[in-house]
Amino acid sequence: MQLLGLEELGISQPGKIYYNLPVARLIEMALARGEGILTPSGALNVRTGKYTGRSPKDKFIVDTPGVHEKIAWGSVNRPISKEKFDRLYARLTAYLQRRDLFIFDGFCGADPRYRLSIRVINEFAWQNLFARQLFLRPTPEELESHLPEFTVISAPGFRATPELDGTRSEAFIILNFEKRVVIIGGTSYAGEIKKSMFTAMNYLLPQKGVLPMHCSANVGRDGGVALFFGLSGTGKTTLSADPDRFLIGDDEHGWTDDGIFNLEGGCYAKCIRLSRENEPQIWEAIRFGAVLENVVVDPETRVVDFDSDTLTENTRAAYPVDFIPGAVIPGVGGHPKTIIFLTADAFGVLPPIAKLTPEQAMYHFLSGYTSKLAGTERGITEPEATFSACFGAPFLPLPPTVYAQMLGERIQRHRTKIYLVNTGWSGGAYGVGHRINLKFTRAMVRAALDGSLEKVEYRPHPVFKILMPVSCPGVPAEILDPRQTWEDKEAYDRAAWELAGRFCRNFARFEGIQQEVIEAGPGNGQIAAAG
Repeated sequence: MQLLGLEELGISQPGKIYYNLPVARLIEMALARGEGILTPSGALNVRTGKYTGRSPKDKFIVDTPGVHEKIAWGSVNRPISKEKFDRLYARLTAYLQRRDLFIFDGFCGADPRYRLSIRVINEFAWQNLFARQLFLRPTPEELESHLPEFTVISAPGFRATPELDGTRSEAFIILNFEKRVVIIGGTSYAGEIKKSMFTAMNYLLPQKGVLPMHCSANVGRDGGVALFFGLSGTGKTTLSADPDRFLIGDDEHGWTDDGIFNLEGGCYAKCIRLSRENEPQIWEAIRFGAVLENVVVDPETRVVDFDSDTLTENTRAAYPVDFIPGAVIPGVGGHPKTIIFLTADAFGVLPPIAKLTPEQAMYHFLSGYTSKLAGTERGITEPEATFSACFGAPFLPLPPTVYAQMLGERIQRHRTKIYLVNTGWSGGAYGVGHRINLKFTRAMVRAALDGSLEKVEYRPHPVFKILMPVSCPGVPAEILDPRQTWEDKEAYDRAAWELAGRFCRNFARFEGIQQEVIEAGPGNGQIAAAG
């Protein structure tokens, strides 16, 4: 087989090249190479070693003149010099010489006008299967003329030397926008492949007038599109996989002047404590062709234990979006009628659902408050309060205000309704209270989408000022006001003001924000002290 342009990447003498293999072939090869095992449903189960989640502190962007002024450098977007990248890249490509390589050519972006032709090069068959299922698969005709505009090279067996390469550890995820390449090494966690391309699209799409979004999306029978923003573990995949609606995508989308489109061709569902009863669509999607990461499987019977967190809390299932019945293919839709901001509030302060004004929507979008959940990132062993701008700060190369301004313009133009939904704790903070019942969350989301919540009475939260419904179909009225779920009301008040202070201190870092947006925050956006 021809080298498929690998020599241009510095890989001049690879071993065997396996190009765009079908699913069955990739699974056969993964099994033959000892990369994973089959479960009774037919899904391929793999383990990723010590890296069972993203490693954001090991991610870098190459600092070149063409991107230097555009990137929001800091703790999220860490720079690495061109010289260090070139040296590491040369060692990586040397490692790949004479090794068998799996290549997937496909697309990122369901809208042909904005899609990006991509190539993913893997040393593991199972990771190439992951790429095939998560990105958009080309037709035979498209494959004949496919020219990659961005390349991802993932070689988990190659480890960096921090003292030599300027990395933090043996793991690295480095984006080079000048060379249009991502290199990944030292970690087998496949989420790095998908999220590195999302980061690339977050850099490229705004320059084309398209808003990239970390959200899931579905559409109702009436054509009404809904978006679900939120960090990993807050419920984007679970809540968008609704049997009564049609899934567009579960994680990454773009918003153009004509509507929205899915950036991916698959889903990457968190499956800890997955059950057929609560998440039937995801349960049925875990079949032949799906990839399970770090799910505990009995070594003899191969029976899957979705409840076990022995390996990690961040167990994952990757599968094509069309494994979900009624999925929208291609993944495009109209302008969103409703947007849901999802948060998992570890303090038990925020109401389970609240309606937001446009100004409050901008405030909470920029705040991106949630709790990092155990296992999603290395080092997180229990929920931890965090603020992640635009509900996706780890993947945003540009300043957050760029994305926020684009969202604000769109929700004003299309009169989109915005709700904040807390999928976290009620009746007390983490360790005291309890997680809000998924059945009630589904009922609240359903009421937001079908218009039922437009017909009920609201009252403002005394601290956050967001509008809490007095009633909601299918939901006990007593849980709608979080203060009423706490035995110690004074303790709730202290916790609410403390969280409000965190919001305001975090928001103070943003510059050039309109005063009405600042005042839409708790305590008119300015709290000198909690309490």
